Amino acid sequence: MATAATTQGAWAQNGALRSLKRPLAITMWDFSWLERRWPGAGYEDWDSILDELKQRGYDAVRIDAYPHLVAAAAGRTWELLPRWNQQVWGSPAKNRVRVQPELNQFIRKCGDRGLWVALSTWFRQDTDDTRMKIRRPADLGLVWKTTLDSIAKDGLLKHVLYVDLCNEFPLPDWSPFLPPNTERSNQRGQEWMRDAIAAVRPAYPNMDFTFSITTEYDALKKQDVSMLDFLEAHIWMTQWTSFYDDIGYNYERFDPKGFDNLAERGKKVYLSNPDHWKAGLVAGIHAIAEWSRATSKPLITTECWAVVDYKDWPLLEWDWVKELCELGVRTASATGRWVALATSNFCGPQFVGMWRDVSWHQRLTGMIHQGPVMI
Repeated sequence: MATAATTQGAWAQNGALRSLKRPLAITMWDFSWLERRWPGAGYEDWDSILDELKQRGYDAVRIDAYPHLVAAAAGRTWELLPRWNQQVWGSPAKNRVRVQPELNQFIRKCGDRGLWVALSTWFRQDTDDTRMKIRRPADLGLVWKTTLDSIAKDGLLKHVLYVDLCNEFPLPDWSPFLPPNTERSNQRGQEWMRDAIAAVRPAYPNMDFTFSITTEYDALKKQDVSMLDFLEAHIWMTQWTSFYDDIGYNYERFDPKGFDNLAERGKKVYLSNPDHWKAGLVAGIHAIAEWSRATSKPLITTECWAVVDYKDWPLLEWDWVKELCELGVRTASATGRWVALATSNFCGPQFVGMWRDVSWHQRLTGMIHQGPVMI
């Protein structure tokens, strides 16, 4: 059996992923790590929550590095606009943040605890809409080079696991600067991925780079992923079934209707035929695993398994969500294609009902650590 330490040719020459001895348990703290720091928001005390993350058995955390803001003025206080007020990632209202030195402070605290940091970005919108200054792939690569430079100057690059140049590329939600009709499977999308990585890789040849994915799963065979060191795929049961259509959920961001429908119908519809919904999730995981085999690229998943959106709310119970997430971890781990897995995309302190179940996290992270790596 090949291990992450011995596999050749699947990732950067001396990247962190090559040194792994076993799969990592990873979580996503997105832009919440910096934006949810008001009293009671969950991330006020980094020392405390990072200790709790270690207690639950996790090895890594994926965060937003705000590269466009670092490149524009790392030490400036930026005013950010809310992406939503129904979901509980980030801030539900206008907020102010400074990226550096906070980013390096957070990375240092992770490193002190033996935690890896994976860098990504959702290209958060500030009042000047600075992200729209990215007009070509080289601009995207350059903002990341500047960001990595700011981390490297403090000697912290050794704690960075990988760089995802754009969350769920090319969704307009996270990359509004892209030309219309940019797709991963067409020439324009492939040029953006290839040329952006080419603009930053010469400065950081030992870093693993990717563009995470959550769409175009029906066109995987058309995608050229040769420029990616690994595949970061986001996988939920809802992508592979009619679940959201059946319950009437449409990702409403400023309207409570979506969560009202989820609370009223979600668990009920799931329990009406759990084997059907589980089969959809399993089929999706195996499809992504097969993509990994076909491309000889290892997999990482940081957002995953049950439903995309959830929160602590009246009539929203965690039991069925955790059931699906456990199935996802067990199924993905058994394929041997994943070098890092999340237990869900709700593994953060703002999701109290999920976060407080320490034994559940420890059981699933233990399952991840014991899994094979067959790349």
